[in-house]
Amino acid sequence: MTDDTVLARIAALKTTPTPDLKKQWRDLFETEPPQFNRRFLESRLAYRIQELAYGGLKPATIERLEALGEQLDGGNIALRRIRTDDKPIAGTRLIREWQGVEHTVTVCHDGYEWQGRPYRSISAIARAITGTRWNGWVFFGLKNARRRP
Repeated sequence: MTDDTVLARIAALKTTPTPDLKKQWRDLFETEPPQFNRRFLESRLAYRIQELAYGGLKPATIERLEALGEQLDGGNIALRRIRTDDKPIAGTRLIREWQGVEHTVTVCHDGYEWQGRPYRSISAIARAITGTRWNGWVFFGLKNARRRP
């Protein structure tokens, strides 16, 4: 695959209908697409297209990352997946479309920011966006409504 082909495929993701993005996901990952928002699908598909065209991480890099993980948790993979705090890492951007408007929330060290204003919880932001009470974790696709930690 040429650089031009890779770039064209990535650029086309922006205008590809969501059902077609999900089909591409099935083709490229051989799994069902996650229930995250469109922008997540676009970014992961773009990465996968590049990964297949140019190769993934070098084996030495994978080994180094695994060694670092073992230093942190003694090789216990279950422990590695547990976070002391379920909050996304500071700097993460949460994107949600609501009634045709895209809303972007930035995760900060001490809360969240939406439209230049600080908030203590994403539920407060979801309430401000929708005008009704929402679980912010569910609204932004961070938790399944039926499955809580």
